[in-house]
Amino acid sequence: MNRKIDLFLTFLKIGAFTFGGGYAMISLIDHECVEKKKWMTEEEFLDMTVVAESTPGPVAINCATYAGYKTAGFWGALSATIGVVLPSFFIILLISVFFEHLLEYEIVVKMFQGIRVAVAWLIIRAGVRLISAMKNHTSKHKSVYILIAVFFSVVFGMNLFGVRISTIYLVMVSGVIGYLLYALPIREGGAG
Repeated sequence: MNRKIDLFLTFLKIGAFTFGGGYAMISLIDHECVEKKKWMTEEEFLDMTVVAESTPGPVAINCATYAGYKTAGFWGALSATIGVVLPSFFIILLISVFFEHLLEYEIVVKMFQGIRVAVAWLIIRAGVRLISAMKNHTSKHKSVYILIAVFFSVVFGMNLFGVRISTIYLVMVSGVIGYLLYALPIREGGAG
C-alpha cells in the first residue's frame, strides 16, 4: 500500500508543478522515477518514453501508467495515473470558470510568458537527457546520431517554414529505420 501512495503522491507532485504538458513532464518523471526513487533503469525509462509516445493518449499519462504498472502492478498504474491527472483536471476546471477575466490582468499574461520559457527549457532538458541516456545503449550504431540530426533538422525545418504534417509519420519512419538498423544482422567491420 505504501508504494501505491508513494506513486500517487509522486505523480501528483509532477502533475501539479509541471507546466506545458507531456514533454515538459518527461524530465521530471525521469528525475523522480530513475534518479531519485530508482523505480526503473535509464534503459527502461527510454523504452517507456518510446512506448508512451507511440501509443494513443497524452505522453505524461502514458508514462505515469507505465511507471505505476511496472512498480506496483494494476493498482500502481491506477494510482500514478490518477495522481498525474488530478492537478491538470482541477487547474483546467478553474481556468475554464475564470479564464475570460484571468487574461484581463497583465501580471497573469506576463506569468504565462515566463512559463513558456520554463516549458521550453524542460523540453530541451528532457531531449538532452534522453539523447545522453540513449548514447549508453546505442554506442555500436553511429548511424543513430545521424538519424537524430536528420529528424531534428526535418522537424525544425517544418516548424520554421510552417509545414504541417503529423509527427506520427516521423515516428513510423524512424521505427522502420530502427528496425532495419537493429533487427537486421550487422556484419563485422561494416558501417554502423
